[in-house]
Amino acid sequence: MDAPRGIGTFVVWDYVVFAGMLLISAAIGIYYAFAGGGQQTSKDFLMGGRRMTAVPVALSLTASFMSAVTVLGTPSEVYRFGAIFSIFAITYFFVVAISAEVFLPVFYKLGITSTYEYLELRFNKCVRLCGTVLFVVQTILYTGIVIYAPALALNQVTGFDLWGAVVATGVVCTFYCTLGGLKAVIWTDVFQVGIMVAGFASVIIQATVIQGGISTIVNDCYNGGRLNFWNFDPNPLQRHTFWTIIIGGTFTWTSIYGVNQSQVQRYISCKSRFQAKMSLYINLLGLWAILVCSVLCGLALYSRYHDCDPWTAKKVSAPDQLMPYLVLDILQDFPGLPGLFVACAYSGTLSTVSSSINALAAVTVEDLIKPHFRSLSERSLSWISQGMSVLFGALCIGMAALASLMGALLQAALSIFGMVGGPLLGLFALGILVPFANSIGALVGLMAGFAVSLWVGIGAQLYPPLPERTMPLSLETYGCNSTYNVTNWVTTTEMPFSTSAFQIHNAERTPLMDNWYSLSYLYFSTLGTLVTVFMGMLISLPTGGRKQNVDRRFLLTKEDFLSNFDIFKKKKHILSYKSHPVQDGGTDNPAFNHIELNFPDQSGKMSGTRL
Repeated sequence: MDAPRGIGTFVVWDYVVFAGMLLISAAIGIYYAFAGGGQQTSKDFLMGGRRMTAVPVALSLTASFMSAVTVLGTPSEVYRFGAIFSIFAITYFFVVAISAEVFLPVFYKLGITSTYEYLELRFNKCVRLCGTVLFVVQTILYTGIVIYAPALALNQVTGFDLWGAVVATGVVCTFYCTLGGLKAVIWTDVFQVGIMVAGFASVIIQATVIQGGISTIVNDCYNGGRLNFWNFDPNPLQRHTFWTIIIGGTFTWTSIYGVNQSQVQRYISCKSRFQAKMSLYINLLGLWAILVCSVLCGLALYSRYHDCDPWTAKKVSAPDQLMPYLVLDILQDFPGLPGLFVACAYSGTLSTVSSSINALAAVTVEDLIKPHFRSLSERSLSWISQGMSVLFGALCIGMAALASLMGALLQAALSIFGMVGGPLLGLFALGILVPFANSIGALVGLMAGFAVSLWVGIGAQLYPPLPERTMPLSLETYGCNSTYNVTNWVTTTEMPFSTSAFQIHNAERTPLMDNWYSLSYLYFSTLGTLVTVFMGMLISLPTGGRKQNVDRRFLLTKEDFLSNFDIFKKKKHILSYKSHPVQDGGTDNPAFNHIELNFPDQSGKMSGTRL
């Protein structure tokens, strides 16, 4: 194997490839602004007119899940903690199954645009407002970080202009979201998934060639203890074990796939419920492909630097810069390929940011504007939706600028993303699965869940768990032929993003810190969900929850599950669907009768056929 030379730098071709990716994304937005008569109504703009099919939506779900945090973070996670991360493959299956079989049927049959509309139908306006506000704050925080984090990592390794990249990504995203609405978001995502896979593939292929074959990479990783797939330690304080990834990971990701507006909005935009479910299951294949690519990149990273870790040797200043460092090291003889990798990282960013902007616009129009200005025409709502896209695009760029100033708060915001998701998931689970839950129980449960997950999450930021909890594997520098002393190697522990700069050092470790605050970060969401559901049930029972008359459409029913098999008998029973919402809709509650009138449209689509 040749001795590593100095790493390369960015050349003109790399910038050309990157700019090309941005231009094609913008062009898709322009196309959908005018194709098929443009965005006539807010439904067209926010929901793609509910005419999308399964495959593009599936790729779009995959793309928005894959932010640059995945592209840069997962390989360095595998590099430092080993391949146990690949157990997420099992988690993704559970997440998709729960989202498709528990949450999707209810949201789809109600024909809503914002998931928070459900909270008002099931509970009351106050619960809906709490959900909406939590979502807006969480998403703006997260999106600013998603724009800023990759720009910083790439800037420090490649010299790629930091603010040029932040503003370019923010502006292009806002541009195609505002012009093309959800259709443009979905089709740019499809294009960006292609770019991501190409970027990953170029790294994996070239690393395999340079290292002398897959067998070398596997041997290096085996000798370095990186192939640690199974760890069945039930201790909830260990950062990644089989149980924390399966249980904690399932709650964390279900809060994103099952109830987060930016994902739900995609699959509700499908033209039939069958297409919506298909989109989730096809997306599972996408998730697995991305996971395999990022784990392989992490193993290649370790094989390449197993005797000279660039992070310990101070060649990069944070673990998420390892991946760009590897790219410039092994692809320097191929002008344009490092640019392809940067385009890959940014495609992740663009797809996440665009779905966030579109979801924020949908929630604002549906939950904050429509209820108070009922006289607005569809045309003006469409204009308002576009205006909201511009506003939120600008806010997200502003948030990225803030993220740069509060470097230390980055992880706080990212973990808050997990902390807010858990209680919200609990709130929806209460509504859909617990018939006797009422609005008082829902509000108290939400507050309790939020308080508990904030307490543990912020505690973990201030007093991070000890290395024996996170178990980073050893990194060596004996092959670096430098005088750097390996004994200076300090293990740091962190959220899976980067080290927290506002830890309180040298504090006396109390049992609270060593147990409660050392809980695996994957359990934050689990804790929030379970406390919300438990408290919600506890408070609903004495406050009249048993007496209320809940419309069955707002609950998950046996029929919802059985309708999965309708696809096999649609030829014979086409007419039986006409009556479906009426049986389903519990007409004994007169308050909801007016909603029945809007439903024949939806019932025709229920079976996976358009009548």
